[in-house]
Amino acid sequence: MDDVVEPRWLVLIHRLPPKPDYLRVKVGRRLQRLGAVAIKNSVYVLPRSADSLEDFQWLVREIAQEGGDASICEARFVTGLSDEQIHDLFHQARKADYTQLSEDARRISKALPASGEADENFRGQVEIDIARLKRRFAEVGAIDFFGAQGRETAAGLIAGLEAGLRPTPVAEPTAQPSHGIEGYRGRTWVTRKGIHVDRMASAWLIRRFIDSDADFRFVTGKDYRPDPGELRFDMFDGEFTHEGDRCTFEVLIEKFALDDRALAHVAQIVHDIDLKDSKFERVEVPGIDRLVAGIAMAHRDDEERLARGSAVFEDLYEYFRRKQSD
Repeated sequence: MDDVVEPRWLVLIHRLPPKPDYLRVKVGRRLQRLGAVAIKNSVYVLPRSADSLEDFQWLVREIAQEGGDASICEARFVTGLSDEQIHDLFHQARKADYTQLSEDARRISKALPASGEADENFRGQVEIDIARLKRRFAEVGAIDFFGAQGRETAAGLIAGLEAGLRPTPVAEPTAQPSHGIEGYRGRTWVTRKGIHVDRMASAWLIRRFIDSDADFRFVTGKDYRPDPGELRFDMFDGEFTHEGDRCTFEVLIEKFALDDRALAHVAQIVHDIDLKDSKFERVEVPGIDRLVAGIAMAHRDDEERLARGSAVFEDLYEYFRRKQSD
């Protein structure tokens, strides 16, 4: 007898009456708040869980009260859509949410005085805007079921906004890791699955300059709790992740005081690809961006992505290292 495979998804199939007009908008907004994605017209999916089932059940009741009908199915897809394709739909939806949050944070940041000083009215409005961004960030995080790209960027920018409201402190030496670089060797470094440019480059940087014996672990990222001795990078609440408008690669360079001009060039490229803000306007960005995207498209396995990405960043670093000595 074949092994029974548990269904992974909840599917909502609904039919709405032509009237009232507002119902379609109301249901669409509710599905968006739940984080459901459409796989066909009037067919929506959520990861199977008790919370998701309850959310769909409440929606079914509302639809029925307005004269429509709806059904909920537990499902696993055998043909047609694959689980990976459905994951990608969730990733795309949440990535768009995080991108919008990042754009809003950058817009507010541009209005902040460079000194951090602001009159009370202006400060009050910015505090309201930050509270709104934090609330929206929490809402998106709650429906980010598979750790979409962009969460760390948005979190760093929002945290940077809060810091920007404070007066500029007296310059102090950059804080270094509390145990020195020796305390970070032979460790397990944890990051989210589906590594892309910042995680590829950061993992290469760690193994190349910080911890040559580093062991990497790739996890879902959603509410991950590290085991003793593990270090998280490019993860929300990680030990090393985005700070303000700096990507994880830049943060690692600063925290470990890696004063290397060739690395600085690589960092600017990684920043422009990851944050998409053209801060450094590096001409190499389009080519490296497509190369990294090609690695991600061709290889689902994160170890393979890391191996291929590490070769790219090693060669890129070597180019800048030799170029500066010419």
